[in-house]
Amino acid sequence: MNTDKSKATLTRKLRIGAVAAALAGLAGLAAAHGDVTPQAVDTSTLKSLGDEWQTVNPYRDNADAIRIGDSAYTQNCARCHGLGAVSGGIAPDLRKLDIEPETDEYFIGRVRTGVTRNGAVYMPPFEGTLSQEAMWAIRAWLETVREK
Repeated sequence: MNTDKSKATLTRKLRIGAVAAALAGLAGLAAAHGDVTPQAVDTSTLKSLGDEWQTVNPYRDNADAIRIGDSAYTQNCARCHGLGAVSGGIAPDLRKLDIEPETDEYFIGRVRTGVTRNGAVYMPPFEGTLSQEAMWAIRAWLETVREK
C-alpha cells in the first residue's frame, strides 16, 4: 500500500513539474517579444507638425521620414505586427494595409486611439506615447513595404 501512495505522490509531482515547465515555456515566448515598453522616436530632423492632427500624411515619399518610420516601426509595432510588417498571425499584416491617401485619416485614428472590441484591447492607443510625427513617419515607411 505504501508503494501505491509513493507512486501517486511521484505522479502528482511529475504532473506539477510538467505544468510548471509548460508555464515557464509560455513565459519565455512572451519574453521573446522583447521590451513592450514603447520606445522613443527621434523625429527632430522632420518638419514639426504642431498640435493640430493632420488627416493626410505630410511625410509621404519623404526619405528621412521613411528611414525614421522603419526604425520606429521595428521598435514599437513589430512585436505584434511582425518584422518588416510581415504578421505572424497575432495582428494584421500591415503590408496589406490600404495606402491610398483617403485612408490616412483612418490609419492615424487607429494608431492614436487604439482598437478595442467587446472590452478587449486589440491594439493599445499610442497618442501621448508616440508623437504625430512618429506616427506619420511609420505610415510613410509602411507605404514602402505595401504588397502590390
